[in-house]
Amino acid sequence: MQDKIAVIGAGSWGTALASQLGSNGYEVTIYSLEQEVADCINEKHENCLFLPGNRLPDTVSGDTFNNISKIDTDSILWAVPTQFSRMLAMENAEVLKGKHIIIATKGIEISTGKLVVTMLEEAAEADYSILSGPSFAKEVAAGKPTAVSIANPDKEMAKRWQEALSTPAFRCYYTDDVIGVETGGAMKNVIALAAGASDGLGFGHNARAGIITRGLAEIARLGVALGGKAETFMGLSGMGDLVLTCTGDLSRNRQVGLKLAEGHTIDDITGKMNMVAEGVYTAKAAYEMSIKHGIEMPITNEVYQVIYEGKNPKDSVMALMERPLREE
Repeated sequence: MQDKIAVIGAGSWGTALASQLGSNGYEVTIYSLEQEVADCINEKHENCLFLPGNRLPDTVSGDTFNNISKIDTDSILWAVPTQFSRMLAMENAEVLKGKHIIIATKGIEISTGKLVVTMLEEAAEADYSILSGPSFAKEVAAGKPTAVSIANPDKEMAKRWQEALSTPAFRCYYTDDVIGVETGGAMKNVIALAAGASDGLGFGHNARAGIITRGLAEIARLGVALGGKAETFMGLSGMGDLVLTCTGDLSRNRQVGLKLAEGHTIDDITGKMNMVAEGVYTAKAAYEMSIKHGIEMPITNEVYQVIYEGKNPKDSVMALMERPLREE
């Protein structure tokens, strides 16, 4: 691994990971869409817009997407929102070609139904790893203990990223199951929307536990159908990330679910957010994938209907409870 690492995407997650890399002695440049973010990183050593109050190491600097073509390292961390990733990668395919890229983005592309790794492989030829697991950016930036998974079929490359990112407070495990890790990271956001709505309606802890457990079953069915390993979904990028996102109030997707339960429209909710809640987009992509592959995903189906068809969240929860009785 080179001493320089580029981080493309300056949201809270990309910034928190850049801080990890910087604290490990790497020279890191964060590339942002907004000039004001790059300026604040350079002048105040802080991402004033997306991760305020967390000082970045002096080895971390800021730049903008306009200068991605000037990247002079083989090691890149990708933290661009899913629905913008293909376009940005295609625009910079030449500089990305042949690089070692670790994807920290979680989601499914709506227009194609493809996972981020597949989408990026089509846009730019490179070596891709995946980073996923139960990890709120704010807690990572604050140095609170966190454990995540890194996936790459090439064990040695996974271990290189593992060593680059791991700190005494940030523990990375490696696996070769790229599809499983990415599916878990994407789909947990959809189930978190349902858990948030259930909590917002006052349905209690029992209902939330049921949504989490049955949600995991949906995630695993989809992941295995796409080529992932069943055991992956019992790990950090499966059950771990799902529990965190469904129960933690720092979860943007859980917060969207809570707002939906209050009667707000999805346009009103997302219009007031300065960061993306990936589950809103993933719900549509996952719903279409479930139809395409013939996979039973009732929670995903209900989340889709609430967001895109205006169904009342209470009716959706009751529809899940009133489904025909069956074996677990």
